[in-house]
Amino acid sequence: MTDWITSQGFAPYPETIAQMESHVNEMIDGKADERIWLLEHPPLYTAGTSSDINDLTDPNRFPVYETKRGGQYTYHGPGQRVAYAMLDLNKRGRDLRKFVWNLEEWVIQTLAEFNVRGERREGRVGVWVVRTDKPLTALGNPPEDKIAAIGVRLRKWHSFHGICINVEPDLSHYDGIIPCGIAEHGVTSLVDLGLPVTMDDLDVALKHSFDKVFDEKTPLLQSD
Repeated sequence: MTDWITSQGFAPYPETIAQMESHVNEMIDGKADERIWLLEHPPLYTAGTSSDINDLTDPNRFPVYETKRGGQYTYHGPGQRVAYAMLDLNKRGRDLRKFVWNLEEWVIQTLAEFNVRGERREGRVGVWVVRTDKPLTALGNPPEDKIAAIGVRLRKWHSFHGICINVEPDLSHYDGIIPCGIAEHGVTSLVDLGLPVTMDDLDVALKHSFDKVFDEKTPLLQSD
């Protein structure tokens, strides 16, 4: 069974991470069910285990938190839906690569409910949108903007951290970092793409898409 909880207001980052880790420990001990936790954080930057300090271009702009999730620097803030996924991969398939693939698929199918085509890119974790509405790059290609970030950690094959999707954040807040160490591409949101999507709309789509990608009756995709 997977519980869904939604926090109102802005969830303080340190307290949120402490609660998430506590819940995962309870899952490991067999005392708690899986959980998807939907929330928004106040403006802040987080540094993953692969972060490069040179990618923190404005360290005094917002609070910066070291985190044990994979990945590099990312931004969290109002207008961005964070979905922390506390899942038991012992019963869903012990395959980290495929788990990340499924998280990306969850985002892609969620975006598809708003007729947005999210895409994967080799060597770039996350979900990207091709901007045919913008001028071509110097190489003659349409620019690509990131709309969702993914960062996970496992403890005894129980996952925590998860995904975040931009609904209507202040995109200028990304100026204080090089998001995920990628300077040659931008960031976008559903509203930036011209879609009047609310957080409630996205939550409905997230739940619907989760059931398709993470059906408890079917293990996660397995490696060949």
